[in-house]
Amino acid sequence: MQLAPEASRIPSRPFSKRAARRLIQRAFVLAGRDKRVRQHIREAHLTSLWTIQDWNLAWTVVLHRGRFEFERRPAKVPDLSLTWRTAAEFFDQVEAGVPAQGAFELEGRQELRRFCGPVLNGFFASLRHVLSNPVDDKGESLL
Repeated sequence: MQLAPEASRIPSRPFSKRAARRLIQRAFVLAGRDKRVRQHIREAHLTSLWTIQDWNLAWTVVLHRGRFEFERRPAKVPDLSLTWRTAAEFFDQVEAGVPAQGAFELEGRQELRRFCGPVLNGFFASLRHVLSNPVDDKGESLL
C-alpha cells in the first residue's frame, strides 16, 4: 500500500486558518453538549493549550466542572499542552476518531492527563461531524 502525499491527507475542502478555528470552536461547543464527555470532566478544573505548529494555530480550552470554555487566544500558563506538528497529523487523527500514541505531544501535570482521553474522543467525534456538515446552529456556513 502506498501512502498518500502529505497534502492529500488534509480534508478535501481546503479552508483557511480562520475557518479551521471556527470549525474547531464549533466542535468544542458540540462536545460540551455530550453528556458522556461532561460526566468524565465534571470534577475537572484545568486550562489546556492546543497547538497545530505548521499552521501556527493555537487555542485555549478551559474545563470547569463539566463545562468547556473555548478561547481563541493561547493560554500563557496552561495546566496541559497538546501539540500536533502538522495539520495533516491533526486531521488524520480526527478522521481515525482516536488519538494516536506519539502523533501529538502532551505536556503538563500528570494527575490532569486522565481528562484528555474523554475530551479528545468527544472533540474528534464532534469535529468529524462539523467537517461533514460545516454549519452553525443558525444554519450559517462556518467556511
